[in-house]
Amino acid sequence: MNEKNEQHEQHEQGAPTVALVTGANKGIGYEIAAGLGALGWRVGVGARDEGRREAAVEALRAGGADAFGVPLDVTDDASVAAAAELLADRFGRLDVLVNNAAVTGGSPQEPTLVDLAEVRLAVETNVLGVIRVTNALLPLLRRSASPRIVNMSSGVGSLTLQSRPGEETGPISAAYSPSKTFLNAVTVQYAKELRDTGILINLACPGYCATDLNGHRGVRTPAQGAAIAVRLAALPDGGPSGGFFNEDGPLPW
Repeated sequence: MNEKNEQHEQHEQGAPTVALVTGANKGIGYEIAAGLGALGWRVGVGARDEGRREAAVEALRAGGADAFGVPLDVTDDASVAAAAELLADRFGRLDVLVNNAAVTGGSPQEPTLVDLAEVRLAVETNVLGVIRVTNALLPLLRRSASPRIVNMSSGVGSLTLQSRPGEETGPISAAYSPSKTFLNAVTVQYAKELRDTGILINLACPGYCATDLNGHRGVRTPAQGAAIAVRLAALPDGGPSGGFFNEDGPLPW
């Protein structure tokens, strides 16, 4: 039996979908994990902090999810490699990757005032972290019958919305917002490279949710923000790839 047939047989025999969500110990990431768990999937809770990670796993399990912890710092090569090895040893494949871990980059963020170290931190986590994790896990995703990647972006990453007069796109930002624009551009390039592989990769905008990133000033709940990521993670074969979506549909670039 060839590898592709083995993959299909695994799913046909009812093997649960295996997903990993980075930055899943709280906020939107936690709610994404909960949403995927509600689908009956096995969900890896990727997080750096051991205590928070295990507390999240315990809470998810209490809610009925088949959750497990994955020690993961997206900015560290060795940590990412270890996470990939853990998943390979335990499951032999990965079906869904949700790149959710992110930082704001501190303040102030006006271009004339921003600390370059904060810009580097935002890019290192929000962009290079996504590339690092995605590339490390692609061999496992290629073993899946229906692999999906969801990158968590933001409406503030849209240059169209940022430059549209009167559009509400949040405060001036020379670190966080441009890092999401960068992520959007990188995701498009992934979609082009992976076009004929069956791997669907898309960007999800959760909206302005109340999380630690914004001091809980957001007007949406993390669960509301997670819904679009869950939807994109569960796309059927032949679905869109290289798109930028919120719950209402495609967003402008």
